[in-house]
This record gives sequence, C-alpha cells and structure tokens, in this order.
Amino acid sequence: MGYERRHGSGTVLNLTPLIDIVFLLLVFFMLTAHFVEEERIDIDLPSASSGSDARDARFIDVVLLPDGTLRVDGTPTRRDDLLQVLRGALHAPDRRFVRLRGDRAADFGNAVSIIDAARKAGAESIDIVTVRP
Repeated sequence: MGYERRHGSGTVLNLTPLIDIVFLLLVFFMLTAHFVEEERIDIDLPSASSGSDARDARFIDVVLLPDGTLRVDGTPTRRDDLLQVLRGALHAPDRRFVRLRGDRAADFGNAVSIIDAARKAGAESIDIVTVRP
C-alpha cells in the first residue's frame, strides 16, 4: 500500500507586526504614565523606647516643622486655619485620629496648640510620632 505524504501549505504565521504593536503600546504607556512622587519633609523626630508601628490610613498626619510651619496630610496650613482644616479632615468617614510629627527643634508651645486644636476638632486620639533609639 502506498501512502501519500501530505504536504503542509508552507505558510508561517508572521508575528512581527504583533510584536511591534505590543512594544509601541508599552512605550506609549511608559511615556504617558504619571508617576506620583511624594514630597519628602526632613524632620528630626524625637526618640522614645516604647511605641508601636504608625502606619494606618485612619490617621490625619500633622507635621510641625522646626520653623513653626504646619502641614496637614502634606498640605501647608496656616496656624489660624488649623482648627477648620482638622474639623474638615475628621469629618471624613473612618478618620477620627490625629498623628503629630514634630521636629526635635520645634517649639513645644506649638505642639500643645496643635493638640488643643485636634481635641476641639473632635479627634478621638492624638498620637505623637517618635523614632526608636
């Protein structure tokens, strides 16, 4: 018995255009992507041997810089507007806590006024952030 050998059509799928499109899309998305860079504020935190990890989204971060300027959740805030800003931030759902980060060289009177404003705004808890020695 003679078997006939079947010959394939000899066509090969050309993937070059597909690969070109994929690379063009990759380059497009890499060039148009907006990478968010958080502003870094250099402060020298005081040290304490007790405490816990301070990473929680429910906290409102208040930063007191050495020159006395304030930032609430990264936004520069005037001392006169602090109470209103904290009331607005504490009004958001699941945000009932304030976390104070202050430079070691910052005036203690400013820290007390921040704590007072947070209590008046309705904060359930006020944490002071430190570093472990």
